[in-house]
Amino acid sequence: MTNTPDMTDAAGATAGADTAGGAGRGRRLARRLPVVGGIAAGGVLLLAVPAFAHVSVQPGTAPKGGYATVNFKVPNERDNASTVKLEVSLPTDHPLASVMPQPVPGWQIEVTKAKLAKPIEMHGEKINEAPSKITWTADGKGVEPGQFQQFPVSVGQLPDNADQLVFKALQTYDNKEVVRWIEPAKPGGPEPENPAPVLTLTAADGADGAAAKSGAQAKDTAADAGAVSGSDTTARVLAVVGIVVGIAGVAFGVLAGRRRSA
Repeated sequence: MTNTPDMTDAAGATAGADTAGGAGRGRRLARRLPVVGGIAAGGVLLLAVPAFAHVSVQPGTAPKGGYATVNFKVPNERDNASTVKLEVSLPTDHPLASVMPQPVPGWQIEVTKAKLAKPIEMHGEKINEAPSKITWTADGKGVEPGQFQQFPVSVGQLPDNADQLVFKALQTYDNKEVVRWIEPAKPGGPEPENPAPVLTLTAADGADGAAAKSGAQAKDTAADAGAVSGSDTTARVLAVVGIVVGIAGVAFGVLAGRRRSA
């Protein structure tokens, strides 16, 4: 007599295989979920990395032949030290006869003057000396890690025969470290490791001023477009990450449901 396979046993074996296969797939998916989460977290961390910061002059532009109030922005780039002194050397090739720092709470200010090799004329008077350096010294903790400080200064009269002014700066930390922001940028070259703050001089009011204003507006428009594009890219990245995590969650739920049904 020929024995026929028991349909109940076959169904049980099939169900067992499905259950085992589902459990295996569930375990594999569970192992993959942390990887997906890690990728998502890594993407967010990459988006959050700040750009390299250094001492700068802001705003970075001012009209030729006039007066301007600028801020020397000093970020603290050390995790274990505070900035306690800033020394800014004023340009000697185009001396500034009027330099008036705004008081900053918690900081002492000293303006050093030097004799000029060639006297300059200002408001009908000849000037034989001009400010050559500004020094800010902290009374207390100064600029602590993770913070920045702005030092406002009114300067003038800006030259009308130059396109930029370079302000070399020394940043001193309370651990005696001195960072020298004194390297001039070369036209068309990469930014130096320790660039000196630069104030770009634009055309004065009039036809040239209107052209400069138009150029500035075009730059602002391009910057706004770039910002929108950057925001859109960020949103797309986060959306893709969300979709991947969502699909993984649905797949895990389906497999878990099959396992319970089995």
